[in-house]
Amino acid sequence: MSTDPRSDADVTTPTRGIDAATARHLHHVLATEQRRGRLPSVAAGIVRDGDLTWSDAVGTLDGRAAGEAADTDTQYRMGSITKTFVAVAVMRLRDAGRLDLLDRFEDHVPGSALGGATIAQLLSHGAGVQAETNGAWWERTPGGDWDELAGPGAGSPVEQRFRAGRRFHYTNVGFAALGELVARAHGTDWFDVVRRDLLEPLGMSRTTTRPTGRAAHGLAVHPFADVLLTEPEHDAGAMAPAGQLWTTVQDLSRWAAFAGGETGDVLSGDTLAEMYEPHTVVDNPGQAWTTSHGLGWQVWNVDGTRYAGHGGSMPGFLAGLRVDVESGDGVVVLANSTSGMGQVATDLLAAFVEREPRTPEPWHAAGDPTALDLVGTWHWGPSVSTARLVGEHLLLGEPGQARGSRFAPTGPDEWVGLDGYYTGEPLRVVRATDGTPSHLDLASFRFTRTAYDPAADVPGGVDEGGWR
Repeated sequence: MSTDPRSDADVTTPTRGIDAATARHLHHVLATEQRRGRLPSVAAGIVRDGDLTWSDAVGTLDGRAAGEAADTDTQYRMGSITKTFVAVAVMRLRDAGRLDLLDRFEDHVPGSALGGATIAQLLSHGAGVQAETNGAWWERTPGGDWDELAGPGAGSPVEQRFRAGRRFHYTNVGFAALGELVARAHGTDWFDVVRRDLLEPLGMSRTTTRPTGRAAHGLAVHPFADVLLTEPEHDAGAMAPAGQLWTTVQDLSRWAAFAGGETGDVLSGDTLAEMYEPHTVVDNPGQAWTTSHGLGWQVWNVDGTRYAGHGGSMPGFLAGLRVDVESGDGVVVLANSTSGMGQVATDLLAAFVEREPRTPEPWHAAGDPTALDLVGTWHWGPSVSTARLVGEHLLLGEPGQARGSRFAPTGPDEWVGLDGYYTGEPLRVVRATDGTPSHLDLASFRFTRTAYDPAADVPGGVDEGGWR
């Protein structure tokens, strides 16, 4: 029997013009997951081009058949997705010149045992700080203030489990620390900063620290029976920046659009891209590396496609947010269960992309004809590379293979690398007296039109005997 009290007509209507068959299939995926995982309710949304393209919900707020149906304006606790908001608040401070990512935590919040860790290490879970608090399980008990948690007066001081910078070690305490940093920098509560600088500009009025209005009950489902237990709800105090926030599918979809590049005036695109650069790899013995952490965001590399986002869990709730970094397509999922949700976020996004593929942008001539004398064959020693112009970029070799890279122009005959080994490295075109390119000087390497061209100032010279 269906756990969704709405009619099929209610749940299969496309949100923004997607095919009705796609909407029905996505509803089927969501409903199947709700039943398989025995989730009291689950709500989800798909984002494309900054819009909530599809959304749906299955189940009831209290998990009972006669209960009130969940919808996309139902609040759920997002858990650790909260960390991404704190991280953006920190990066805004950096962009304003008020801190440096290499600053020690001590420079901004003195007196704790976390002092030697850098801000970048805390953001990327590379500080070696202990994962959880020393007291009672913070996710189920009310929290105290910063001094009680990790300040100079803390009875049981926070410790580092590993040398800062050594390895990935997920830390909720580390993000409590970053929340305290944000609060001190602004002279107000961390959430006041998040609400004023992030939520209000993005129109996220249903994202709060405690449940307001229509909200799901936090529930645990018995492992061996179809019965429920209500989980506690409280203010986590100093630990709140690690997982306190409540939100809806509609609100969290706006944050997914933000993560997909629709940042508005909140954050520059360059800073968001910087936050997605992997800092610490999640190393599980016996498994290939697919997951890392950037500056506050989880980053996944799945079959060559880069995704960013974050998962979340608190007693009674599970959440997920994931976006394709290149396309901006994204998915959000919220459920009111302590456990049971599988990879439905991944499944929904994959199904959507398969059934609603993007139409490629038409090709138009947009190259720079003044740089045509750079295209063709170049040699580094005996190795052969081909230079091509693609739009405004010069490609030397094949980006993603060996040392192939794209280069962006920075001035007359000056370029900078955008990919791989040559990222950030300068490329200079050296011309002969007749104005034709003699060689490319790339980070001290010489690329010549013929192998070991003696007229092209090859470092170390060329044997006068020539080829033999």
